[in-house]
Amino acid sequence: MALDGGCRCGAVRYTADVTEPEHHAVCHCADCRAASGAPMMAWLAVPAASFTVTSGEATMFEGPTGSQRHFCARCGTGLFFVNGDMLPGIVDIQSATLDDAATLPPAAQIQCAEQLDWITALPTMPTFDRYPG
Repeated sequence: MALDGGCRCGAVRYTADVTEPEHHAVCHCADCRAASGAPMMAWLAVPAASFTVTSGEATMFEGPTGSQRHFCARCGTGLFFVNGDMLPGIVDIQSATLDDAATLPPAAQIQCAEQLDWITALPTMPTFDRYPG
């Protein structure tokens, strides 16, 4: 199956042609929060050989552990993550950037030891279909 996606402005596009992703998980680690500005991030791991940037060029930030976070320099959208030591042969796609992000739901939550305490209260909070006015 071809998994296509890209950044918000369309400057960077990618595809991953996979039979089955390696895993799809929501990560709660502090590094993901710092990189995204969000309380958690969903990652879809695909074999590196199946992943191609099809248009544009992502900008890369390398962290102290060798983690390479790739993003669009124009709109700032985070796109994918590579760390050959930690995840050899894997590209981790920020799955919310898929054209159809609902296709493959995450199957696990990881790094829960670093989860923000209030995440567990989400199911008890009021919900609104749109911004309440």
